[in-house]
Amino acid sequence: MNTVLITGCSSGYGLEIAKYFLAQGWKVIATMRTPRHDILPESDHLQILALDVTQPDSIAQALNACGPIDVLVNNAGIGLFGAFEATPMRTVREVFETNTFGVMNMCHAVIPHFRAKCAGTIVNVTSSTTLAPFPLVASYTASKTAVQGFTESLEHELKFLGIRVKLVEPGYGPSTNFTANGEERMRGLIPEEYAPFANEVFSGMGSLSAITTPADVAEVVWRAANDESDQLHFPAGADAVALAQSM
Repeated sequence: MNTVLITGCSSGYGLEIAKYFLAQGWKVIATMRTPRHDILPESDHLQILALDVTQPDSIAQALNACGPIDVLVNNAGIGLFGAFEATPMRTVREVFETNTFGVMNMCHAVIPHFRAKCAGTIVNVTSSTTLAPFPLVASYTASKTAVQGFTESLEHELKFLGIRVKLVEPGYGPSTNFTANGEERMRGLIPEEYAPFANEVFSGMGSLSAITTPADVAEVVWRAANDESDQLHFPAGADAVALAQSM
């Protein structure tokens, strides 16, 4: 039985990814900063662990508790929507700590285990903002674009060790907690001068016909985790697929 460790499973994409892998008969290590046992179905194949991707000690404790894994899915992330001018640099750093350095922390901890057995797959979840520019998410996009470049380079250096590396790029998912989870962080980031433009952006987002669902992302992460080809990029969701095809 294959084992997958997934970060950021408390809601949204991570929660759906965990459910999907469980349904496929995998052993699932579902991790989150504050463990909740009421959001996933009971299963002998499920282990829920506390894990903060910004804290190396937390990562080490989780890896010791779960034992060997076959696939790492780096899904944990935080959102940020607002004018860059109004965004404190401490907030930008907070986003990078989770979205960028959190991914690197996890890879740094897991790669030695994969290298020792000459096998393993790393799936890094980024965003369709890396496929096309989008306004008022400059800091968030930067954090995800950094992961994109990191992953593309990492794939080259790990391939000869038998380790596969994949990128999943979800589109806009209005059903996730992107805004709710970052409400306090985003407060005051739309100054009066930006309000008319922000309203246009919000209106355009509300009228989108092609969007991404958590189920879309879960299915594509599953496909990427099991892909044995050299394919690196896996857009997830109708809007992300359309963006990828237009490039």
